[in-house]
Amino acid sequence: MLNISPKNSISNKINRRNYGSMRVFLDEAKMQKSRKRLFLTFIVFIVGALFLPWTQNIRSKGYVTSLQPDQRPQTLQSVIGGRIEAWYVQEGDFVRKGDTILYISEIKDDYFDPRLLERTDAQIKSKSSSQENYGQKAQALETQVRALRENRRLKLQQTKNKIKINRLKVTADSIDLVAAVTNEEIAAAQMKRMDTLFNQGLYSRTDLEKRRQKLQETTSKRVAQESKLLASRNELINAQVELNFVAADYDSKISKAESERYATLSSMYSTEAEVSKLENKYSNYEVRTSNYYLTAPQDGYITKAVKTGLGETVKEGEKIVSIMPADYDLAIEMYVRPLNYPLMHVGEEVRIQFDGWPAIFFSGWPGVSVGTFGGRIVAIDNFTSENGTYRILVAPDPEAVDWPDGIRPGAGAKTFALLQDVPVWYEIWRQINGFPADFYVPENGDSQKSKDAKQGGKK
Repeated sequence: MLNISPKNSISNKINRRNYGSMRVFLDEAKMQKSRKRLFLTFIVFIVGALFLPWTQNIRSKGYVTSLQPDQRPQTLQSVIGGRIEAWYVQEGDFVRKGDTILYISEIKDDYFDPRLLERTDAQIKSKSSSQENYGQKAQALETQVRALRENRRLKLQQTKNKIKINRLKVTADSIDLVAAVTNEEIAAAQMKRMDTLFNQGLYSRTDLEKRRQKLQETTSKRVAQESKLLASRNELINAQVELNFVAADYDSKISKAESERYATLSSMYSTEAEVSKLENKYSNYEVRTSNYYLTAPQDGYITKAVKTGLGETVKEGEKIVSIMPADYDLAIEMYVRPLNYPLMHVGEEVRIQFDGWPAIFFSGWPGVSVGTFGGRIVAIDNFTSENGTYRILVAPDPEAVDWPDGIRPGAGAKTFALLQDVPVWYEIWRQINGFPADFYVPENGDSQKSKDAKQGGKK
């Protein structure tokens, strides 16, 4: 029945308060008041929440790696080409630095000789002996050159002395010739006077003939002295010629000896170069022999054998086996878009959620998050990676909780780089408009948020 007319009313026939639903509608005014109060409370809560601080952050994905380059997984290559002959480890084995991993044999015919090092060493000794002989010969020729130069000096001095003697002899013979000419002139004058006196009858013919004989003797002495002078001058010229001949002869001998010495030195240096080449070959052979055994560069675990089996050949520089270092410092490689790159700074705080570790993360309020771990940016690449993003390296925060012991390099992780604190309403407005996070420059390489966190920790 419906209560739709005053004539057919049923209000007086039932008690509405006996029914719960009826009682709600009977207190309608009170209900409206409660609704208004609840609505106002909700509005006040929403408005108040808009002014709460919100931490801007940049989300990205990354993976676990090691902080130092030498602590990251590496692949061992063969320095030389060869054939695998023996394996001394298997995947999962722990090896110490210097432990032998495998042995390879030679595949190049240039190194097949088992006595290659011995024969090369014999060649080096032979060439070294030849080099020593050349050196001794060059030393002997140098001694010969010094002796020739000394003999040249003495011979030249002897010849010069001979020239001086001949020059003095020429001078003496010249003086003697002048005296002979003078004696001849005196004898001729005396002969002339004697002839005059003989004609006058003052001297006898015997005296005249004696005087004539005397004139002939002086003339003969003059002619002999002239001949002697010419001979002395000829000896002087011969001595001068001998001086030039001695100088030329010894210069020729010295030049020949020096030429032989230089040729010997050239042969010695050529032999020395050959010895150096052989020694280089010997060292290369020795090093190549040591490379037949592939050893572990550091303590670690054998993770994967790229080349397997026996008798398989490997090329120079080809990957053979990978090893994971035993000791490493964990870090996170995260990648951010170029839009967010200017907001990243060394020392910034980063929250990390590791794969396999459950966590509840409130991006705007990292302080109430559960299951996340702290980290700080230690390095930022200045050039984009192959995927067009910038790589950032995050290390554990020494002031935060230690990272889990079960984390291993290669595990996945989600990172949240914490930026400045802004009101919630501003963050909503920024997200609606698609604006990037606020740009800021930290002082002394540390963000303001990190500074506030450190100061709060000190207080």
